[in-house]
Amino acid sequence: MSEAGRHHPFEGRTLLVVSTNYAPEVTGIGPYAAQLAEHWAASGAETHVLTGMPHYPSWRTEEDYRGVWRVTERRAGVVVHRRRHYVPPRQTALRRGAFEASVLAHGLLPPSVPRPPDAVVSQMPSLAGGVLGARLARRHRVPYLPVVQDLMGAAAEQSGIRGGGRAAAVASAAERHALRRAALVGVIHESFVPRVAGYGVDTGRIRVVPNWSHVPAPRAERRVTRARLGWDEGTPVVLHSGNMGLKQGLEVLVDAARIAPDVRVVLMGDGSRREALRRRAAGLRNIDFLPPADAREFTDVLAAADVLAVTQRASVLDMSVPSKLTSYFVAGRPVVASVAGGGGTAQEIQRSGAGVLVAPEDPGALLSAVRKLVEAPAEAAALGANGPQYVARHLGREAALARFDALLTEALADAQGREHR
Repeated sequence: MSEAGRHHPFEGRTLLVVSTNYAPEVTGIGPYAAQLAEHWAASGAETHVLTGMPHYPSWRTEEDYRGVWRVTERRAGVVVHRRRHYVPPRQTALRRGAFEASVLAHGLLPPSVPRPPDAVVSQMPSLAGGVLGARLARRHRVPYLPVVQDLMGAAAEQSGIRGGGRAAAVASAAERHALRRAALVGVIHESFVPRVAGYGVDTGRIRVVPNWSHVPAPRAERRVTRARLGWDEGTPVVLHSGNMGLKQGLEVLVDAARIAPDVRVVLMGDGSRREALRRRAAGLRNIDFLPPADAREFTDVLAAADVLAVTQRASVLDMSVPSKLTSYFVAGRPVVASVAGGGGTAQEIQRSGAGVLVAPEDPGALLSAVRKLVEAPAEAAALGANGPQYVARHLGREAALARFDALLTEALADAQGREHR
């Protein structure tokens, strides 16, 4: 390959990425979709993104986009086509269905691009994005590459959302429809493979393309950040960062704060369950609800905590692997994971060596693990140090994006081979 080919391997290609979440969202799927699209644009491709209005994790449309039906922007070399959609303030199966239906309906108006795409890549969820991606790829007769970040059929079944049983059947049917039409299917964790294969996708067409760490290492001194946040040096701080939804089961942290007044629990982020959690925590003086940290100080805040918490309902098994883990590992603090054993989250904690597992929905077990780490600072430091090492070995951005390049290259080559037969 020539020097130009190495630096611009997709020169002359047009790519369409379908992702309901995108920058400027700073948590969840949005940063991954943005960095992937920007990477392909820098690799020479004319890259377009069909997306929604920024709304995550607050589940409120950002102020600058309220009342906007359609808008086209250019961000970091990528042409971004936004479509308005319904944003449910609380999550029920019916409201989630309305969200997906609005994404699908407004996305049916395809983005205007100078030439047809050579491939369509979608991020799932949302379900509507997966269906739209399959439809657009079929329309242009080009390879379709869905990347499974969460499994919505399993999510409806396992998250405890109201009306989830009926929703699970509908969501699974939509996922099956989208995934079976794919040239290749990317999954962010191997724990997703059995369920994707159960939808009728040949395992030979499934590729594992893990997410990467998209945040910088902490820079500020811990004591300075703790002082700024009002965290006493002698008080253990347990911090959870990210979405406050049903599947997270954050009630376990509120209940832990209630039975351990000497421990400070910090819930940083936003989401559909935030207000319900605040009501549950009424009267507790050792729990803080913080807004999402600015990107420049995000990992500094994580690193200032004594323990980072990841929690999930006991029923959550194979529906998702929290994207927060990649940021937690960068921060270099020990993780206590209150999750079901055997799922993808538990596997990542064990594989990284950066934390400990406890039974889900058990505040006593969570507190016991926290106290053991606080009382054994050398052990806690050793666990925390394993996180950045794991990131360096397995979650580097360049290696991860190279896997996506390989996925796209394989699909394009297969399509070209079929044309020549």
